[in-house]
Amino acid sequence: MEIVFPIRTAEFVKSAVHQDQYPPAELPEVAFAGRSNVGKSSLINCLVQRKKLVKTSKTPGRTQTINFFRINNEFYFVDLPGYGFARVSEKIRAQWGPMVENYLSARPSLKGIVLILDVRHPPTPHDLNLLHWLQDRHLDTVAVMTKADKIKRGEWRPRLKEASLSLGIPADDLVLFSAETQQGRPELLQKISRWIEGPADLEPTH
Repeated sequence: MEIVFPIRTAEFVKSAVHQDQYPPAELPEVAFAGRSNVGKSSLINCLVQRKKLVKTSKTPGRTQTINFFRINNEFYFVDLPGYGFARVSEKIRAQWGPMVENYLSARPSLKGIVLILDVRHPPTPHDLNLLHWLQDRHLDTVAVMTKADKIKRGEWRPRLKEASLSLGIPADDLVLFSAETQQGRPELLQKISRWIEGPADLEPTH
């Protein structure tokens, strides 16, 4: 029997660039961060079991705002703009850093961050910089290695070990994830539930 945090409803609320555009900080929030085209939108859609709640695109850099999604009318998933090799103008790219940093630094309702990486590739300097920035500010973070279905099962352990050494995180603390097969979904929802309500509120599914 798997223990899964139940997600019953999910709806888009609004997009924001500035702090005064955020929803009121009245509900807990979990933020999702990662390089452009790392599978962030697909991961969120997989968690909430909606195919098109978060728009996916093959063009990196489409998410240029902070997007708020209300889950179960009890908490928010917050989709942060992707970083890294996004094919956008320098002006837009320059706006992303301060926009994301302001949210992560000053949002009182933020409970944790899901840092999303591609298991097929070693963590990039952008990934490491963000992780260290979050750690320096003592923000709870879980690292998720996406696209597990894109490599052979025999490659999983070596890839996780490589990421573990690079990130300085025990391999057992990394979540191996696939939006296609839903691998890692229960594990990630368990971690999120501890931020939102605590393990006592988990519900079993059959």
